[in-house]
Amino acid sequence: MTSPTTFRVGDALITKVPELALDTVDIAQIFPQGSPLVLASEASHWGERSFDSAHGLLRQSIHAWVVQTPTHTVLVDTGTGNDKQRPTAPLFHQLDEPFLERLEAIGVSPEAVDLVLLTHIHADHVGWNTRLRDGIWVPTFPNARYVFSEREYAYNRALSQDRESVASVQRQAGLGEPGHEPLPGVFEDSIQPIVTAGLDQRIEIDESDVEGFRFHSTPGHSIDHASISLTSRGETALFWGDIMHHPLQFRRPEINSVYCEFADEARQSRRKAIRQAAELDALVFTTHFGDSSVGRVTRHAHDFDWQFVQGAQS
Repeated sequence: MTSPTTFRVGDALITKVPELALDTVDIAQIFPQGSPLVLASEASHWGERSFDSAHGLLRQSIHAWVVQTPTHTVLVDTGTGNDKQRPTAPLFHQLDEPFLERLEAIGVSPEAVDLVLLTHIHADHVGWNTRLRDGIWVPTFPNARYVFSEREYAYNRALSQDRESVASVQRQAGLGEPGHEPLPGVFEDSIQPIVTAGLDQRIEIDESDVEGFRFHSTPGHSIDHASISLTSRGETALFWGDIMHHPLQFRRPEINSVYCEFADEARQSRRKAIRQAAELDALVFTTHFGDSSVGRVTRHAHDFDWQFVQGAQS
């Protein structure tokens, strides 16, 4: 497990706090739409920093981003969490990871976090919202506002508690039928306790502004997925959530991961986000890329490419 690394964007200090290193995932398992020839070509292009080509495995990561501004300590997505019951996803099931200790190591206690921004409600992005205390799920960051999409909340609540209203939420989103649903149990252990505690701030995603962070509508991977930007002193950070799961999707944006719920919209949002990052010359913070997980999008004629940017060791 790598140590936390930091990046500077204007007045903001942004630190990658690792939770899980993922280096045992078969490429065809995550990208079943990709032909063996295409995937082999991408492995050759991106090299060993992103692929274990000898074994056909991806190099990926799960981590959170801590953003320290002059006025706030912010967490963008919260990883997978400990003790969560995810029997259908063994990688996430009943973890026991020292994530909070890694936060403490960079000088951030759970009580110091005053804002948690969620790109979407999936198991590996909301898990540390809560932790288990005496058999009860309680907010991990008791002094924070947890900001997330009203539509994501309504959809996941319906899946959990009111199946009859699922179709209504889907119609309102206008994305058609999903290829699959989110993992069960996530709403109950990682979202509802936040709402019960009164720490939630549910928003309409498109261009909403929260303490200088702007939410951009990028649906498809989930019903109301958002990317999030922060601009400071003329520099822009973009937090992509699950716009992409691996750099191979730059040259092959039509290839969705197996986790994308609404396939066509996921492709559209991916292309939109790539163009936005290039136009803004933004520093892009991903959730599942390996290596530094940070980079810039560059334009070459009619195509786009990705260049990793290395941070400083914390």
